Amino acid sequence: MRRLENKTAIITGGARGIGKATCILLAEEGAKTAVTDIIDDEGGQVVEEIRKNGGEAEFWHLDTSDEEAVSTVFRQVKDRFGAIDVLVNNAGISGTNVPTHEISEADWQKVIDINVKGVFLCTKHAIPYMKEQSGGGSIINLSSIYGIVSAPDLPAYHASKGAVRLMSKTDALLYAKEGIRVNSVHPGYIWTPLVEELASRSEEGVDAFREKLAQKHPVGQVGQPEDIAYGILYLASDEAKFVTGSELVIDGGYTAR
Repeated sequence: MRRLENKTAIITGGARGIGKATCILLAEEGAKTAVTDIIDDEGGQVVEEIRKNGGEAEFWHLDTSDEEAVSTVFRQVKDRFGAIDVLVNNAGISGTNVPTHEISEADWQKVIDINVKGVFLCTKHAIPYMKEQSGGGSIINLSSIYGIVSAPDLPAYHASKGAVRLMSKTDALLYAKEGIRVNSVHPGYIWTPLVEELASRSEEGVDAFREKLAQKHPVGQVGQPEDIAYGILYLASDEAKFVTGSELVIDGGYTAR
């Protein structure tokens, strides 16, 4: 039996990278998949790929920092698929890569609005649907290795991912008795459009940037989106029924140093 048969999953930031890989994998495992993003064309392409492979999926345009939009989309997902069993809070941005004293308030707030407020709003509007279901639900929040350790760059991003780590633990405690599990996932460097964009901004060039990232990981390579998607699949499935408030680190050994 497929691991998410008869479950409905919402994935934010589902058009690219880790979100795309997660949408495709969860659909392969039987989930009715709500692909959400602000990138409509690529989000629609993910849905088409899922359907070609025999899966069930729909796309919704969603800015996770807009509460009215979150409320509307989640209600529509519930009406379309009958439930919300899994929420993957994946949408996020890296923000401006300058020292703290050079960050504008607007640039700081933009990262917090998407990476922190977005997780809060989606969790807020998923919880009531999960509470009314006998089976509860699973919320998986994408943090980062930089929610555990830090580095001398991207101050707003690191702050946001640390917040997501603790938000996950708080919500795990608040909703455990109602069968709602909340966990965080902490990827190392994964070769996604977000990381590729950082590489394109670097002075040394994309290839040299990628090689430098690879050497930060004891396994000697940068991860692939599917490496993270498989961890998300585990946390979404009933195999993880005893797992809540945890940190799943998938980082090629980065934080073990």
